[in-house]
Amino acid sequence: MPILEALNKLKKSRVVPFDVPGHKRGRGNSELTDFLGESCMSVDVNSMKPLDNLCHPVSVIKEAEELAADAFGAKQAFFMVNGTTSAVQSMVLSACKKGEKIILPRNVHRSVINALILGGAIPVYVNPEMNHELGISLGMTLAAVAKAIGENPEAKAVLVNNPTYYGICSNLRAITELAHQHGMLVLADEAHGTHFYFGENMPLSGMAAGVDMASVSMHKSGGSLTQSSFLLVGGAAVNPGYVRQIINLTQTTSGSYLLLSSLDISRKNLACKGKEIFRKVSQMAQYARDEINQIGDYYAYSKELINGDTIFDFDATKLSINTLNVGLAGIEVYNILRDEYDIQVEFGDVGNILAYISVGDTHRNLERLVSALAEIRRIYKKDKTGMLQYEYINPEVLVAPQEAFYAEKEALPLEQSGGRICSEFVMCYPPGIPILAPGEKITAEILDSIEYMKEKGCFMTGPEDMDIKNLNVLREG
Repeated sequence: MPILEALNKLKKSRVVPFDVPGHKRGRGNSELTDFLGESCMSVDVNSMKPLDNLCHPVSVIKEAEELAADAFGAKQAFFMVNGTTSAVQSMVLSACKKGEKIILPRNVHRSVINALILGGAIPVYVNPEMNHELGISLGMTLAAVAKAIGENPEAKAVLVNNPTYYGICSNLRAITELAHQHGMLVLADEAHGTHFYFGENMPLSGMAAGVDMASVSMHKSGGSLTQSSFLLVGGAAVNPGYVRQIINLTQTTSGSYLLLSSLDISRKNLACKGKEIFRKVSQMAQYARDEINQIGDYYAYSKELINGDTIFDFDATKLSINTLNVGLAGIEVYNILRDEYDIQVEFGDVGNILAYISVGDTHRNLERLVSALAEIRRIYKKDKTGMLQYEYINPEVLVAPQEAFYAEKEALPLEQSGGRICSEFVMCYPPGIPILAPGEKITAEILDSIEYMKEKGCFMTGPEDMDIKNLNVLREG
């Protein structure tokens, strides 16, 4: 763990800090030091010769990157401290320049579309199939990707979610081989797939499938601190030096050594103990799934959904639970769990909740979740008539995202915006998949969906108007 070792060596030295940060190892901010602890504050330091430099690593960070690349089976690994958002954006900006096309599913995280706004690439959306009973969008079919490639042979890249927030995996190897046959790069958003690299009997990881770049949220299932991630580069088609230049356009020049060391430590932990860790996680998730499915009305789904196409594989560590037959929207169950039972699950949407299971969980806490869900069903169950069955709506993209975002615009009341072209985002967070993105037509169906989600208590975000009573649309004429 080169970064950790360098920090420990620094702590033992008698270096007098006349550099930033100004709290000077915590001595200048006693309240913060009391809260975080002296151990933490003493290693919140700036780049210096013994600690290397994140923007241009030549020593301990370079060595840590090489160890991470080896652990993930990658050609190069970059330490990312601006979150996986930064990794995703760097990946897209490295693959596509202004005006170039990228093929991607529409149910992507907003960070992907943000990259299109920043760089000016043009999206070619492959609308995912839907499971209407569960109300979830699925993976991209190989046939749909082939069609998009055939219609857009000049596209530079194909982006794949591996997996989706719910645990759905596309046929990543086949999509990768198809894209490479047509000279296109393959980018994998693996924000929820860190464990694919280290567990047993997991869906295929991006590097194993031969993708060119993958963004990996170590802080989700990998155990590192929030906001720390890796960007991985695969084969010879991508120049790592150019990727680093792209990363340095947006990533901080003051990389946090708390985040960097957490990546270094977590990488070592997964490389040495990953199989054992994720075997336990899988067992806990299956135990909870079995218990929840015995309650009645809830459906905790898993690998039985696999169909070899839209659901090529499923991440069984995901405890995704459909709530529609209880007569409650997922967000309603989410809120009841939080407000009445002090249980915080990852997210709730129109028809589902996701409870994120990790090595830090215990059977006792899982039993508490199961008991709470059983009691919620007993107390709150109602007729599901009139409930919205699904969340994803195929968009009508009329203007490129960058053009729409920066165009002349005007604010209209939500109910009067139908038929116009949106110039901003509207989404539930999490998961952060846009209901509307810049350049898309606002339809009556979308407006109904937004109102329904607001009514059910989804945390809506994106628009300039924080109350989402108005939307910015392209000015006509």
